[in-house]
Amino acid sequence: MLIYAGSASKYFGLKLARLLGVEYVNTETRKFPDGELYIRFDKEPRGETAVLVQSMYRTPNDYLIEYLFISKTLKELGAREVIGVIPYFPYARQDTRFKPGEVVSLSVVLELLEKMGTDRVVTVDMHLHRVEDIGEISKIPFTNLSVMEEIGRYFRDKIRKEKTIVVGPDEEAKQWARIVADVLQVPFTVLEKIRLGDTEVEIKAREEELIEGMDVLIVDDIISTGGTIEAAVKRVKERGANRVFVACAHAILAANAEYRVFHEGVEELVASDTIPSPYSVVSAIPVVAKYLSKM
Repeated sequence: MLIYAGSASKYFGLKLARLLGVEYVNTETRKFPDGELYIRFDKEPRGETAVLVQSMYRTPNDYLIEYLFISKTLKELGAREVIGVIPYFPYARQDTRFKPGEVVSLSVVLELLEKMGTDRVVTVDMHLHRVEDIGEISKIPFTNLSVMEEIGRYFRDKIRKEKTIVVGPDEEAKQWARIVADVLQVPFTVLEKIRLGDTEVEIKAREEELIEGMDVLIVDDIISTGGTIEAAVKRVKERGANRVFVACAHAILAANAEYRVFHEGVEELVASDTIPSPYSVVSAIPVVAKYLSKM
């Protein structure tokens, strides 16, 4: 097994290779003056399984194209199998045609991966809601791992067990809130979200009596613009929450998301390293390494 990494995930790939005790192959990636990509490997994967690590965040189009170039070339250079490790998987939210004429982006990306030589994909806390199992629509095997147990363990020494509740900001976050609550052995509840636009939402509390006087840990898979978290923090504060913490797998933090998260009085924001950020204090690398070591 050889580990390759695109420009978005070189540290992730290097650390993954060290945990697995396998060789990390440096990949040179640069752009020509006209913006076109140049890519070269220090070692060809003749007869080897090639693990290609590339998280596709903030500039997903650039990182996706780079990934496809590398995946296709690894196969051309003799890789026995190409396993794509895509810690943050893009375009998963557009998994159906909501309005006539819309592109179903997820289907397009899945077909590109298949056509460009990827044999299987490993991802982390993929944003699936209408599609419960990505295997239903993908022709290549998908494994969707989770970093939520690690997030729960991070907060074990930070919370007062008898005075803490985990909160999902909407119904889609219920799956992640449940995992964290189980690790911490505390109750959880889910808020109700009404989307008003791409960046604005309205949040309502369902079980208000569970929040009053409690420390609240709000858990979601992605923080993009911060609108959902901002509204959730404001709502639990209005309902009598004491301290408020926020955790997510993927901290995209677009535009002024950090301000939106913190200005309502959040104590701490915790994220994983699927997307590098100042808040990436939990690592998804051991989770991926453990899975790959069993293959």
